[in-house]
Amino acid sequence: MKHSFVPFPTLVTQRLQLRETIDEDHKEIFFLRSDVEVNKYIDRPVPKSMKDVEDFVQMINKGTENGDNINWSITFKEEPTKMIGSICLWNFSEDGKVAEVGYVLHPTFQNKGIMTEAMQSTIEYDFKNLKLDKIEAYTHRDNESSKYMLLKNGFTLVEHKKDKDFPDNIILEIQNTAT
Repeated sequence: MKHSFVPFPTLVTQRLQLRETIDEDHKEIFFLRSDVEVNKYIDRPVPKSMKDVEDFVQMINKGTENGDNINWSITFKEEPTKMIGSICLWNFSEDGKVAEVGYVLHPTFQNKGIMTEAMQSTIEYDFKNLKLDKIEAYTHRDNESSKYMLLKNGFTLVEHKKDKDFPDNIILEIQNTAT
């Protein structure tokens, strides 16, 4: 089952706006996907040029159009064109009831409750509008900040489930209690 993200759902919280990715985000995306510290716990291809970033944005936008994923750029409400991070839903189950969440935040803005605020907003949207039964998060077992944020937002460790592609990852999930 595919989800429709048309029109794109902009989410607004007390401090943040979660919006569609725009061309002005490319420089920040390059940083977030290439910085050694940001990617310490993430195993993914590192962009070598802005062309790589443009190709990545084109891929996520096509996925959004097709209902395969949704990627929000995180900004402050008073600076809606300055991206500080992103949060996405992807890897939907075949029935569209389970999805994986992914997120990244510029180091300057970490440990300020920003990702918690963004996560709470997307969880509410995901369960209310997409009618998901469950959201999963895969994070490196040594990424204490990520684990803490997920647990703070109601995720629980799934001890019996393993990430076959990345054995150092642990899996946490949150269930939709309204279903």
